[in-house]
Amino acid sequence: MTHNNDSHVEEEDTLTNRQGHPITSNQNLRTVGNRGPATLENYDFLEKMSHFDRERIPERVVHARGAGAHGYFETYGTAGKDPVTKYTRAKVFQEKGKQTPVFVRFSSVIHGGHSPETLRDPRGFAVKFYTEDGNWDLVGNNLKIFFIRDAMKFPDMIHAFKPDPLTNIQDVERFFDFCASSPETFHMVTFVYSPWGIPANYRMMQGSGVNTYKWVNSAGEAVLVKYHWEPKQGIKNLTQREAEEIQAKNFNHATQDLHDAIEGGDYPEWELNVQIMSDNDHPELDFDPLDDTKLWPEDKFPWLPVGKMVLNKNPEDYFAEVEQVSFGTGVLVDGLDFSDDKMLQGRTFSYSDTQRHRVGANYLQLPINAPKKRVATNQNGGQMLYKRDLAQGQNPHINYEPSMLGGLQEAKQTAKEYTPFIEGNLVHESIDRQSNTKQAGETYRNFEQWEKDELLGNLIGDLSSCDEKIQKAMIALAEEADTDYGRRLKEGLQNEKEHTSTQRPLANIDGDKEPEIAIEKGHDAEPY
Repeated sequence: MTHNNDSHVEEEDTLTNRQGHPITSNQNLRTVGNRGPATLENYDFLEKMSHFDRERIPERVVHARGAGAHGYFETYGTAGKDPVTKYTRAKVFQEKGKQTPVFVRFSSVIHGGHSPETLRDPRGFAVKFYTEDGNWDLVGNNLKIFFIRDAMKFPDMIHAFKPDPLTNIQDVERFFDFCASSPETFHMVTFVYSPWGIPANYRMMQGSGVNTYKWVNSAGEAVLVKYHWEPKQGIKNLTQREAEEIQAKNFNHATQDLHDAIEGGDYPEWELNVQIMSDNDHPELDFDPLDDTKLWPEDKFPWLPVGKMVLNKNPEDYFAEVEQVSFGTGVLVDGLDFSDDKMLQGRTFSYSDTQRHRVGANYLQLPINAPKKRVATNQNGGQMLYKRDLAQGQNPHINYEPSMLGGLQEAKQTAKEYTPFIEGNLVHESIDRQSNTKQAGETYRNFEQWEKDELLGNLIGDLSSCDEKIQKAMIALAEEADTDYGRRLKEGLQNEKEHTSTQRPLANIDGDKEPEIAIEKGHDAEPY
């Protein structure tokens, strides 16, 4: 379509500003003569530059570096050999072959938005299901456990793992100071310092919900559940040396790999499996099933396949989709429920709260976050409100409930409500069955020899720079976990030459030497 008038010609591809005005000069300010000065009424320039000044929103405190893709989840209608209705009434899992749109965001945790994707760090694995009952967010990591079991410790943990507040450099001594002082971290440290701490890319890594959730069936009966994503592409991890070699040439390799695979029609797939446990304390176990630092043993609680996920479309705009997509562990649909997992309880507040701060009060009206079904709320106002969530025929004067004047009404519940009985004293206490090192020993023994060697080499290299009190505490945890693990760590530290600085990324053994090497190798130049 062409629009002509006396001043300009407007085509379908004509540049405009946000007011819809065609831009006739996008290369030059309006100035007094071609040398300037500029005039204040440069509206097109002011709109362009003031928007540019605001192109960034606050970076995620964690999981800032990420990549994402669209796809679908296809349910099997079963959980293992049983009909899935035995365990949950959630519609997303019913009817074999039903497909639900999804958006997935992969990420690293600690470092900033343009940090290398080769750094040693857990990886985020967050899935937004656009179900017929509204959105469900399954927010997890590639590793199946976590460093801590109580949300009260989360800000301290992240502070210790983030860069030093004075130097703005990650410091391995700060990392191990927190971990050595928090014995429950040892299982996760064992994973993170092994090759599992650097997945080769996003397509070839597992995913996990990490937290313990509940499934609820139509009779109002609940079971505890853990979620596991298994990649159909296989699993690949990197050694520290391999990661450093990749980083030297490409620090966006995982984002590129995901984009190129989907662009080329090689759509990545994951199978979703669940582990199910009856909803009680399970005193027969030597750990609490609500403890995020623990794995549920597969021989006692087998993986039950429930569906598969396929990613088949790249984002059309990184910022609008990958950067602004907003997840929350509290975003559940009917048939899914919370457990008493203390990390889950804390995350359920934290995630949605940070999205309202970071993206805005009306973040759920953005297309990437909005459910793909009708929405009707009494929420009004707030920054960047796009529209009111009015129902068809709703009286627009009524933004409260209850009302007899044409306002919104509560939904009628047909399935039996899940009503767990809860009693106990209000206390500030840790769970009873802590067993901080047993599973770390089992994980160590399950590693292949090269994985053990890589783990010990990375640990020894970093701990050799740390205070002796930290070394002794970490050796004691390793000895408690496994005799060989403890012996090798102790002997390795006795024989390792101490590094002069701890200011470097995790396991980047000689990273503290690079500033001097840069001076040594730098080429002299004359001023110009």
